[in-house]
Amino acid sequence: MGEEDGANGRGDAVDRIEQALASLRRGGRPSWGGVPHGHGGGHAHGPDEPHRHGGPFGRGGPGGRGGPRGPWEFRVGPVARARLLAMLDAADRPMSVTELAGAIGVDQPRASRLVQAAVEEGLVVREADPEDARRTRIRITEEGREAVHAANSTRRRAIESALEGFSDEDRARFADLLGRFADGLRRAHPPHS
Repeated sequence: MGEEDGANGRGDAVDRIEQALASLRRGGRPSWGGVPHGHGGGHAHGPDEPHRHGGPFGRGGPGGRGGPRGPWEFRVGPVARARLLAMLDAADRPMSVTELAGAIGVDQPRASRLVQAAVEEGLVVREADPEDARRTRIRITEEGREAVHAANSTRRRAIESALEGFSDEDRARFADLLGRFADGLRRAHPPHS
């Protein structure tokens, strides 16, 4: 395998690992009471590490919300808000709060609070719905897009760094196993509808 093939194989494995991790983050609360997003539950920290709650996709650094951010809590913040911004970034049009709630798997009041917080930070704006003036649609701002892209880039670099000691074969195997695990978990414990 040439050097270029190896680099492409590494990138493909990183892409598949990112997809599997995203799938795990989107999952609902499993029947055993665990939290696939990493919120709550155990605390993984070593002697040189501050107390970080929620793991790599949880609430981030010490102090949780509003406190210093850990390496996994970017400007987009907690997982549900990150999903909201990613959904708007990928959408081809502004979305209603109800559409966003369904797309990111939260109830409408929670989606409204997430939108309000993002509006206050300048990450999204509300616009009048051209079909119904009584309703509003939510559109991501350029600042919101930049925050999503920066978070994606930082997450990807973190995954690539974590895989540095892996051979190309090990990366591919790990990506396959993690993907299979995420699929199995989703089938065994589907998200709440």
